[in-house]
Amino acid sequence: MAAVGVGEGENKDWILEPLSLPEPIHKAVQDSTSPLLPCIFCEECYPAEEKENLLKHMILEHKLVISDVKLIVDFRRYILYWKKRFTEQPLADFCSVIRTNSQAMEEKQEDYYLLCDVLPEDRVLREQLQQKRLEEVLEQQQLERNDSNFYHICLFCNGEFSGNRAVLFNHMAKEHAFNVGLPDNIVYCNEFLDLVQKKVDSLQCLYCEKTFRDKNTLRDHMRKKQHRRINAKNQEYDRFYTINYLEFGKNWEEVQSEDDSEIIEEPDDDWSDWQGNPTCAVCLFCEKAKDSTEKLHLHMKTAHCFDLLKLKSEMGLNFYQQVKLINFIRREIYQRRCFRCGETFNSKAEIVNHMTETDHIMSLLDRSAWDQPQYYFPTYENDALLCSLSDCENEASADNQTTDVPVVAEDVSNLQTLKQSSILNRLHDKEPVFFLSDRANRKPPFL
Repeated sequence: MAAVGVGEGENKDWILEPLSLPEPIHKAVQDSTSPLLPCIFCEECYPAEEKENLLKHMILEHKLVISDVKLIVDFRRYILYWKKRFTEQPLADFCSVIRTNSQAMEEKQEDYYLLCDVLPEDRVLREQLQQKRLEEVLEQQQLERNDSNFYHICLFCNGEFSGNRAVLFNHMAKEHAFNVGLPDNIVYCNEFLDLVQKKVDSLQCLYCEKTFRDKNTLRDHMRKKQHRRINAKNQEYDRFYTINYLEFGKNWEEVQSEDDSEIIEEPDDDWSDWQGNPTCAVCLFCEKAKDSTEKLHLHMKTAHCFDLLKLKSEMGLNFYQQVKLINFIRREIYQRRCFRCGETFNSKAEIVNHMTETDHIMSLLDRSAWDQPQYYFPTYENDALLCSLSDCENEASADNQTTDVPVVAEDVSNLQTLKQSSILNRLHDKEPVFFLSDRANRKPPFL
């Protein structure tokens, strides 16, 4: 819509923001913020803490059984979703039908409907709810980690702690040996502390959950029995630990039991069918990549008139010399400098054109320019071309060529002459030599 200008004093009636018509809100969405759990089939509702009564109602009145309810992380959203879906299609389209008393008379037989994650739609819903809840939990956990307005009294003494929640947990661990695991793994911290405080105030041991007659008896019991920790088997605490939100259908025990060290490798395991991602080697002079060195060599030969295999053969390059040569060329090209004449250019394309037109691309400088230790280190750390090099067939003869660092074999034909000219004689003249038998009575001069 084009904005229409108006003069001073006229009404400004143009639209500066996009408009949206109001959309109808589904009743199930409206109910999503309600603390009550509605029945999928009727108008019955139950408080969230009476979920078991709702399940019992749906079984007895509507013959619906929901499997693995304890693994559904957001039961209210789950119920609201299926409440809507069951109004759109018949119940049998989603549920498995279980007939009871199948051997009895027909009038005594009953059909029950099982809603479980075998149905792809149900499994996707559960996984989406899991992911949504995990995102909410991680966001809440991060807020609590950064919260500097935390305040709580110690559960076991009158100490007051403010600032970050870790201060209180560290105090209880150090001073009272109360262990709740890593504080960073806890979420909904205030609710967690209130629950623990409620149990302590009701004189209940946090670990064995026995009740005692007074606080002193409870304190002595928890100290002597080493019960200063929560009962990990009590699912009431599960919602306060992020590990219980990580994987769909698994609690902390199942996640921790998945230890890779327990996997025993069979001796006859065959890895021949392993299919890894193909490694692509990149051209020395452009961005072209090939999935094999043969194709890369052909590309450099046809596109840039550069024959690496020919250079390797003519110069008798062994593996390490090939590594240094490639790293040298890559560095020169990266610096946009001709490795023959040293002229620099503004782009990689310009230097490649120059080297091709002047035949400098196959004209290397003297070996001493690139056969240096610094070129042992790759110019690009992911250079796959370096991993595909092989020794020259004439490497044995190449090793016999004169190098910058000659190695001369020691002549041992005349041992007497060798002993007289040995550098050890000079050391012997300057400092006394001590043997093991002398150590008890003599000390070296530097001690």
